[in-house]
Amino acid sequence: MRIPRIYTGQELRGNTSIALEPGSSAHIAHVLRMRKGDKLTLFDGVDGEYPATIATIDKKKVVVITGAHQARELESNLHIHLGIAISRGDRMDWMVQKATELGVNVLTPLFTERTEVKLAGERAAKKIHHWQQIAISACEQCGRNRLPAIEALQDVASWLASTDAARKFVLHHRADSIGGAGDKPASIALLVGPEGGLSDQEISAAEQAGFQSLCLGPRVLRTETAPLAAIAILQAHWGDMQHYKVVPLDTLS
Repeated sequence: MRIPRIYTGQELRGNTSIALEPGSSAHIAHVLRMRKGDKLTLFDGVDGEYPATIATIDKKKVVVITGAHQARELESNLHIHLGIAISRGDRMDWMVQKATELGVNVLTPLFTERTEVKLAGERAAKKIHHWQQIAISACEQCGRNRLPAIEALQDVASWLASTDAARKFVLHHRADSIGGAGDKPASIALLVGPEGGLSDQEISAAEQAGFQSLCLGPRVLRTETAPLAAIAILQAHWGDMQHYKVVPLDTLS
Protein backbone atom coordinates (compact mmCIF):
# COMPACT_ATOMS: atom_id res chain seq x y z
CA MET A 1 0.00 0.00 0.00
CA ARG A 2 1.30 3.44 -0.92
CA ILE A 3 2.17 5.63 2.07
CA PRO A 4 0.11 8.87 1.94
CA ARG A 5 1.95 12.19 1.71
CA ILE A 6 0.52 15.08 3.74
CA TYR A 7 1.45 18.76 3.67
CA THR A 8 1.47 20.80 6.87
CA GLY A 9 1.94 24.53 7.27
CA GLN A 10 3.73 23.94 10.56
CA GLU A 11 7.50 23.82 10.82
CA LEU A 12 8.60 20.21 11.00
CA ARG A 13 11.38 18.69 13.07
CA GLY A 14 12.48 15.11 13.52
CA ASN A 15 11.35 12.93 16.43
CA THR A 16 8.60 15.26 17.63
CA SER A 17 4.85 15.06 18.22
CA ILE A 18 2.65 17.24 16.01
CA ALA A 19 -1.11 17.74 15.76
CA LEU A 20 -2.10 18.06 12.12
CA GLU A 21 -4.45 20.74 10.78
CA PRO A 22 -8.21 20.01 10.89
CA GLY A 23 -8.49 19.57 7.12
CA SER A 24 -5.63 17.08 6.95
CA SER A 25 -6.89 15.31 10.05
CA ALA A 26 -10.36 14.89 8.54
CA HIS A 27 -8.87 13.61 5.28
CA ILE A 28 -6.73 11.05 7.12
CA ALA A 29 -9.56 9.89 9.37
CA HIS A 30 -12.57 9.95 7.04
CA VAL A 31 -11.22 9.62 3.49
CA LEU A 32 -8.11 7.50 3.97
CA ARG A 33 -9.59 5.71 7.02
CA MET A 34 -6.19 5.38 8.62
CA ARG A 35 -5.65 4.09 12.14
CA LYS A 36 -3.26 4.47 15.05
CA GLY A 37 0.15 3.08 14.10
CA ASP A 38 -0.29 3.69 10.37
CA LYS A 39 2.56 5.34 8.46
CA LEU A 40 2.52 8.54 6.44
CA THR A 41 4.98 11.10 5.08
CA LEU A 42 4.91 14.79 6.03
CA PHE A 43 6.41 17.80 4.28
CA ASP A 44 6.25 21.52 5.08
CA GLY A 45 7.19 23.00 1.71
CA VAL A 46 10.65 24.03 2.88
CA ASP A 47 13.14 21.21 2.73
CA GLY A 48 12.78 17.46 2.35
CA GLU A 49 10.23 15.30 4.14
CA TYR A 50 9.64 13.34 7.33
CA PRO A 51 8.31 9.82 7.83
CA ALA A 52 5.66 9.80 10.54
CA THR A 53 3.49 7.42 12.52
CA ILE A 54 -0.04 8.13 13.75
CA ALA A 55 0.00 8.31 17.55
CA THR A 56 -3.65 9.21 18.16
CA ILE A 57 -6.58 9.66 15.81
CA ASP A 58 -10.21 10.69 16.17
CA LYS A 59 -12.80 12.44 13.99
CA LYS A 60 -11.32 15.92 14.43
CA LYS A 61 -7.68 15.51 15.40
CA VAL A 62 -4.71 13.44 14.28
CA VAL A 63 -1.44 13.49 16.21
CA VAL A 64 1.68 11.99 14.65
CA ILE A 65 5.26 11.32 15.71
CA THR A 66 7.82 12.33 13.11
CA GLY A 67 10.93 10.35 12.26
CA ALA A 68 14.30 11.60 11.03
CA HIS A 69 14.45 14.21 8.28
CA GLN A 70 14.93 12.87 4.75
CA ALA A 71 16.55 15.24 2.25
CA ARG A 72 14.53 13.96 -0.71
CA GLU A 73 13.82 16.54 -3.43
CA LEU A 74 12.16 16.24 -6.83
CA GLU A 75 12.63 19.82 -8.02
CA SER A 76 13.77 20.40 -11.58
CA ASN A 77 17.05 22.18 -12.28
CA LEU A 78 15.05 24.42 -14.64
CA HIS A 79 13.15 27.21 -12.89
CA ILE A 80 9.86 27.93 -14.70
CA HIS A 81 7.62 30.95 -14.10
CA LEU A 82 4.25 30.58 -15.81
CA GLY A 83 2.17 33.66 -16.48
CA ILE A 84 -1.26 32.56 -17.68
CA ALA A 85 -4.53 34.36 -18.38
CA ILE A 86 -7.39 33.31 -16.12
CA SER A 87 -9.72 30.90 -17.89
CA ARG A 88 -13.36 30.01 -17.35
CA GLY A 89 -14.85 27.15 -15.32
CA ASP A 90 -12.54 24.53 -13.87
CA ARG A 91 -9.89 24.89 -16.59
CA MET A 92 -7.68 27.00 -14.35
CA ASP A 93 -7.96 24.47 -11.52
CA TRP A 94 -6.93 21.65 -13.84
CA MET A 95 -4.05 23.68 -15.27
CA VAL A 96 -2.71 24.61 -11.79
CA GLN A 97 -2.77 20.93 -10.81
CA LYS A 98 -0.95 19.72 -13.91
CA ALA A 99 1.55 22.58 -14.00
CA THR A 100 2.48 21.70 -10.42
CA GLU A 101 3.00 18.07 -11.37
CA LEU A 102 5.22 19.14 -14.27
CA GLY A 103 7.47 21.19 -11.99
CA VAL A 104 6.43 24.85 -12.41
CA ASN A 105 7.99 26.96 -9.65
CA VAL A 106 5.92 30.15 -9.88
CA LEU A 107 2.48 30.70 -11.37
CA THR A 108 0.96 34.15 -11.93
CA PRO A 109 -2.70 34.41 -12.98
CA LEU A 110 -3.14 37.29 -15.42
CA PHE A 111 -5.78 39.66 -16.73
CA THR A 112 -5.51 40.25 -20.47
CA GLU A 113 -7.60 42.11 -23.06
CA ARG A 114 -9.64 38.99 -23.81
CA THR A 115 -9.89 37.59 -20.28
CA GLU A 116 -13.59 37.01 -19.58
CA VAL A 117 -13.29 36.13 -15.89
CA LYS A 118 -13.78 39.06 -13.52
CA LEU A 119 -12.14 38.77 -10.09
CA ALA A 120 -11.39 41.41 -7.48
CA GLY A 121 -11.16 41.94 -3.75
CA GLU A 122 -12.35 39.07 -1.56
CA ARG A 123 -13.31 36.90 -4.53
CA ALA A 124 -9.79 37.20 -5.94
CA ALA A 125 -8.23 36.35 -2.56
CA LYS A 126 -10.46 33.27 -2.26
CA LYS A 127 -9.47 32.13 -5.73
CA ILE A 128 -5.77 32.44 -4.96
CA HIS A 129 -6.26 30.41 -1.77
CA HIS A 130 -8.25 27.82 -3.74
CA TRP A 131 -5.47 27.47 -6.33
CA GLN A 132 -2.88 27.20 -3.55
CA GLN A 133 -4.84 24.27 -2.08
CA ILE A 134 -4.93 22.60 -5.50
CA ALA A 135 -1.15 23.01 -5.78
CA ILE A 136 -0.70 21.51 -2.30
CA SER A 137 -2.80 18.47 -3.23
CA ALA A 138 -0.81 18.07 -6.45
CA CYS A 139 2.46 18.15 -4.49
CA GLU A 140 1.12 15.50 -2.10
CA GLN A 141 0.29 13.29 -5.06
CA CYS A 142 3.34 13.78 -7.29
CA GLY A 143 6.09 13.73 -4.64
CA ARG A 144 7.22 17.36 -4.64
CA ASN A 145 8.27 18.75 -1.27
CA ARG A 146 8.40 22.41 -2.29
CA LEU A 147 5.20 24.23 -3.13
CA PRO A 148 4.98 26.37 -6.25
CA ALA A 149 4.25 30.02 -5.51
CA ILE A 150 0.80 31.17 -6.65
CA GLU A 151 1.14 34.92 -7.03
CA ALA A 152 -1.54 37.59 -6.77
CA LEU A 153 -3.57 38.41 -9.86
CA GLN A 154 -2.13 41.14 -12.04
CA ASP A 155 -2.49 42.61 -15.51
CA VAL A 156 -0.29 41.26 -18.26
CA ALA A 157 1.51 44.59 -18.82
CA SER A 158 2.69 44.69 -15.20
CA TRP A 159 3.84 41.09 -15.39
CA LEU A 160 5.81 41.68 -18.58
CA ALA A 161 7.58 44.64 -16.99
CA SER A 162 8.51 42.80 -13.79
CA THR A 163 9.31 39.29 -15.00
CA ASP A 164 12.99 38.40 -14.94
CA ALA A 165 14.21 35.14 -16.49
CA ALA A 166 17.13 33.99 -18.61
CA ARG A 167 14.79 32.98 -21.46
CA LYS A 168 11.26 34.26 -22.08
CA PHE A 169 8.63 32.78 -24.37
CA VAL A 170 5.14 33.86 -25.42
CA LEU A 171 2.94 31.12 -26.85
CA HIS A 172 0.64 31.82 -29.78
CA HIS A 173 -0.32 29.85 -32.88
CA ARG A 174 0.62 32.69 -35.24
CA ALA A 175 4.32 32.32 -34.38
CA ASP A 176 6.60 30.62 -36.91
CA SER A 177 9.21 29.40 -34.42
CA ILE A 178 9.34 26.24 -32.34
CA GLY A 179 12.28 27.65 -30.33
CA GLY A 180 14.49 25.66 -27.98
CA ALA A 181 17.85 26.55 -29.52
CA GLY A 182 20.78 27.81 -27.51
CA ASP A 183 22.46 26.89 -24.24
CA LYS A 184 20.45 25.66 -21.29
CA PRO A 185 19.05 28.61 -19.30
CA ALA A 186 18.73 28.58 -15.50
CA SER A 187 15.21 30.03 -15.67
CA ILE A 188 12.33 30.46 -18.08
CA ALA A 189 9.26 32.71 -18.16
CA LEU A 190 6.31 31.45 -20.19
CA LEU A 191 3.32 33.60 -21.19
CA VAL A 192 0.01 32.02 -22.24
CA GLY A 193 -3.17 33.88 -23.20
CA PRO A 194 -6.88 33.19 -22.56
CA GLU A 195 -9.43 31.24 -24.63
CA GLY A 196 -9.47 33.94 -27.32
CA GLY A 197 -5.70 34.24 -27.36
CA LEU A 198 -3.48 37.24 -26.74
CA SER A 199 -4.13 40.35 -28.80
CA ASP A 200 -1.64 41.53 -31.41
CA GLN A 201 -0.78 44.44 -29.10
CA GLU A 202 -0.06 42.09 -26.19
CA ILE A 203 2.13 39.84 -28.33
CA SER A 204 4.02 42.88 -29.58
CA ALA A 205 4.47 44.16 -26.02
CA ALA A 206 5.79 40.75 -24.95
CA GLU A 207 8.29 40.70 -27.80
CA GLN A 208 9.43 44.20 -26.91
CA ALA A 209 9.94 42.96 -23.32
CA GLY A 210 12.32 40.27 -24.57
CA PHE A 211 9.88 37.39 -25.06
CA GLN A 212 10.43 35.08 -28.02
CA SER A 213 7.26 34.09 -29.88
CA LEU A 214 6.83 30.34 -29.72
CA CYS A 215 4.63 27.94 -31.67
CA LEU A 216 4.10 24.33 -30.56
CA GLY A 217 3.09 22.93 -33.93
CA PRO A 218 0.45 23.18 -36.64
CA ARG A 219 -2.63 22.70 -34.44
CA VAL A 220 -4.28 25.38 -32.31
CA LEU A 221 -4.08 24.24 -28.69
CA ARG A 222 -6.55 25.22 -25.99
CA THR A 223 -5.41 27.57 -23.24
CA GLU A 224 -5.18 24.72 -20.72
CA THR A 225 -3.34 22.43 -23.16
CA ALA A 226 -0.71 24.82 -24.53
CA PRO A 227 1.19 25.58 -21.29
CA LEU A 228 1.34 21.93 -20.30
CA ALA A 229 2.69 20.88 -23.70
CA ALA A 230 5.26 23.69 -23.56
CA ILE A 231 6.34 22.87 -19.99
CA ALA A 232 6.80 19.19 -20.87
CA ILE A 233 8.88 20.13 -23.93
CA LEU A 234 11.02 22.53 -21.89
CA GLN A 235 11.57 19.99 -19.12
CA ALA A 236 12.53 17.36 -21.69
CA HIS A 237 14.87 19.73 -23.52
CA TRP A 238 16.48 21.61 -20.62
CA GLY A 239 15.01 20.30 -17.36
CA ASP A 240 14.91 17.10 -15.34
CA MET A 241 13.08 15.03 -17.98
CA GLN A 242 16.12 15.10 -20.27
CA HIS A 243 17.97 12.64 -18.03
CA TYR A 244 15.56 9.80 -18.80
CA LYS A 245 16.39 7.42 -21.63
CA VAL A 246 14.10 7.42 -24.66
CA VAL A 247 13.10 3.85 -25.55
CA PRO A 248 12.51 3.23 -29.29
CA LEU A 249 8.86 2.35 -29.84
CA ASP A 250 9.72 -0.69 -31.97
CA THR A 251 11.32 -2.30 -28.89
CA LEU A 252 8.00 -2.21 -27.02
CA SER A 253 6.13 -4.51 -29.42
